[in-house]
Amino acid sequence: MRKTWAVLHDRDARLCLTGVLVSGFGTSALWLVSGVWVKDLTGSDGLAALCMLAMWVPTLAGPLLGTIADRGRRKPLLIGGNLLLAALLPVLLTERVAVVLAVLLVYGATGVVLDAVESALVAGAVAPSLLGDFNGLRTAVNEGMKLVAPLAGAGLYALSGGPAVALLDAATFVLAALLYRGLHVREDGPRPSSRRTPFVEGARHIGAHPTLRPLILAGATTMLFAGINGALMYAVIDGLGHSPAYAGVLYAVQGAGSVAVGLVSGPALRRLGERRFAAYGIALTAVGAGLRAIPSDPPALACSAAIGAGLPCVLIAALTAVQRATPNALLGRTVATANTLVYTPNVLGLAVGAALVEPVDQRPLSAVLGVVWLAASLPLFQRPASASRIASRSPSDANPA
Repeated sequence: MRKTWAVLHDRDARLCLTGVLVSGFGTSALWLVSGVWVKDLTGSDGLAALCMLAMWVPTLAGPLLGTIADRGRRKPLLIGGNLLLAALLPVLLTERVAVVLAVLLVYGATGVVLDAVESALVAGAVAPSLLGDFNGLRTAVNEGMKLVAPLAGAGLYALSGGPAVALLDAATFVLAALLYRGLHVREDGPRPSSRRTPFVEGARHIGAHPTLRPLILAGATTMLFAGINGALMYAVIDGLGHSPAYAGVLYAVQGAGSVAVGLVSGPALRRLGERRFAAYGIALTAVGAGLRAIPSDPPALACSAAIGAGLPCVLIAALTAVQRATPNALLGRTVATANTLVYTPNVLGLAVGAALVEPVDQRPLSAVLGVVWLAASLPLFQRPASASRIASRSPSDANPA
């Protein structure tokens, strides 16, 4: 754990983590409130659901949007992107549904770019041996905000309405921009190679790399099954005999598990290497999903904690591997492409789960899902993890930024 906390002694790492915390608070608050706001304005469940879609759908364009992160200096782009969102959000005060959806679409697209930019900057500011610790702490911060911010946003919305939440989110982006302004990073000028190299180079790099390819595939498979598992949530609650509001309890326990694993990810990555760390996380998640077939509160709570702890492992391992194994000039596109490849299957999984949950009983469905999901971890166990373990410890590993 010493190296994990050593990350906090690095000024640039602290600033990045604080910026993630601040902007993540505003984003999590708006994520919940935007749908409620549109529902109150129109009475339409469909339009409310479009809010979530508008913020998520730009992820599909990740390989293309990621090229923006490779075209020039990243620190000014990170600051400018946050200020752009801060200036854009007050437009929501018009309370016109079409405007809200358009703003959320730009919000989502800008977020894709900023995620790629931040990951690339961190890869250059943090020692390669500490990237796993940083990414773990980043996960802990994000998951912690997901526990707190939606409640705060809902409370503010109840008191003052949607415009107040939009202004709060805008203020968090201004504060994040000020924090990022303090980063001490050395960057070259615009990268000519990024103008010549097509956006598909990120996908080609992942496909050709022996470490990245299996990790990204495992991440995509995990998120596919996570979508199916998420669609079964309310069927699980019905089996426990609780009201739908009990989902809040299960999500809180799951979030606590994610925070916990984020704090220990750095030491675990150094000990196990990316492949085995991801494999153990997938196996833990699969067991948690499968045991949801037991209709009892204690197992249900334990399963939520297990899923929360296991699910981030492959995501942290994959991002850390991408940062370590990707040349600086290609890092923005590769991070954004990896995010697209990993997170897009989650939507497909939600659709599959929604189609299965009515005609098929939840208990056998959860049991089968757990077994199939567990099988997805086996390829990562099959090869020795020594290569990735050495890479995670070696300072001679190429610094991708």
